[in-house]
Amino acid sequence: MKPPRVVLFDLDDTLFAHRAAVADGILLHLDRVGGAFASSDRTAAAVLWRALEEEHYHSYLAGALTFAGQRRARAQDFAASFEIVLTHTEADQWFDEYFQSYRSSWRLHDDALPCFEELSEVIPAVRFGLITNGDPVFQGDKIRRVGLADKFEQVVTSGALGFAKPDARIFEHACALFGVPVEEAVYVGDRLRTDAVGAAAAGLTGVWLDRAGASAAAVAGVAAAAVADTNDAARLGVLRIDTLASLPGLFAARPGA
Repeated sequence: MKPPRVVLFDLDDTLFAHRAAVADGILLHLDRVGGAFASSDRTAAAVLWRALEEEHYHSYLAGALTFAGQRRARAQDFAASFEIVLTHTEADQWFDEYFQSYRSSWRLHDDALPCFEELSEVIPAVRFGLITNGDPVFQGDKIRRVGLADKFEQVVTSGALGFAKPDARIFEHACALFGVPVEEAVYVGDRLRTDAVGAAAAGLTGVWLDRAGASAAAVAGVAAAAVADTNDAARLGVLRIDTLASLPGLFAARPGA
């Protein structure tokens, strides 16, 4: 494969260990709140909190909720599962307190920083950028806190643009900022449709970081949507890796090439 001029990354669960921070953060918060929250099934509580994040954050991305509104809805729905009613003010405070625990758990995946170094060795002139679905202030805070601020020439957020992945425009916008055609850029992300298929449909090389082995479910046909995503990935030439340590090898020179 011809080495790209630009490698673009997703942030959450690609470089930044978001799911782990969410799980750790909610359990720390429940311990601090106490009462019925602390006595709950911890595994079930973490699963519910993650599911509510998926539901309401996507409502924010779709424009149905504000950024603050999706946070409030998550807190209210979680409390309701314990038969506790939170007013808007109480829910905002509840989430703010959770957020402190979540923020204290922020960290990168172990394979993130080495990947940048190895890519720079394999492709000496490579340039790096980031495309993330989310609020620019919030995502920018993550980037700075985990030591990624000096890694990216360009950072593109859906919150600043008004449209989100997998909309082709966000990928095209990022490439335009670098002044490169889409076919000379690679996009790496942990979500098959949102990241890899979306990028490939826009003309970039899409790379799916399948950390959790989600492809097994797709191959088994557990969900029709998963099968459709896998078919689209195959049609568009999406590449699959299970760790960022494998990314530089996709572009390393082959003997006789």
